[in-house]
Amino acid sequence: MPNSKTMQKFIYKPPADPLDILFEDDSILVINKPSGLLSNPGRAPETHDCALSRLQAKFGEVYLVHRLDCETSGVLIFARSKAAEIHLKKQFEARQTEKIYLAEVDGIPKQTKGTMEWPLIADKSRIPLQKVSIESGKPAVTEYKVLQKKIASSLIELKPITGRTHQLRVHLLTLGHIILGDNFYAPKKIKNASDRLCLHAMSLTISHPANGQKMTFHCPADF
Repeated sequence: MPNSKTMQKFIYKPPADPLDILFEDDSILVINKPSGLLSNPGRAPETHDCALSRLQAKFGEVYLVHRLDCETSGVLIFARSKAAEIHLKKQFEARQTEKIYLAEVDGIPKQTKGTMEWPLIADKSRIPLQKVSIESGKPAVTEYKVLQKKIASSLIELKPITGRTHQLRVHLLTLGHIILGDNFYAPKKIKNASDRLCLHAMSLTISHPANGQKMTFHCPADF
């Protein structure tokens, strides 16, 4: 299990490349967030450069709907009005959206598909880590399917049914297959197996807040 000594100090150096905008209209903006860019700003001044602030600088009125971890790349949606924000947030809260992630993990799972159902809770002794707690954790469910077996790693499709903090990382850790490049949960060898966290939000399906039309946004991973 990881401890405070295995975690490297977080130094925020956001990528300077322009945002990759996958879709835009009067209601929503969808981007392919790069690994290393925060979804929204933190308290420290150096964290104010983020996906939200960059979009607001270009488009004006833009609202955060959901988040991806700084190290996670992929499909991220924003609202362009308060009405659209409320509509989209209700969809996420009611689990009416569908999210599909891709991860490259250490080793090869014995089962090619399955469901991970381990309740999660904040690990107060190692903030911001999470941990499994059968007794007091919040329900967390992730479906998985092995897409490709490599020599020492695997590509796995992940469908989170719930949206707990670090859910995919901790579920895969508990399964016995840590995500390559994970700065929080991986021992040094697995952390150094990639220069980034190999976790990507590959697709997102939502109902358009203006007309209710089902829309799926897809973006392949770069690992």
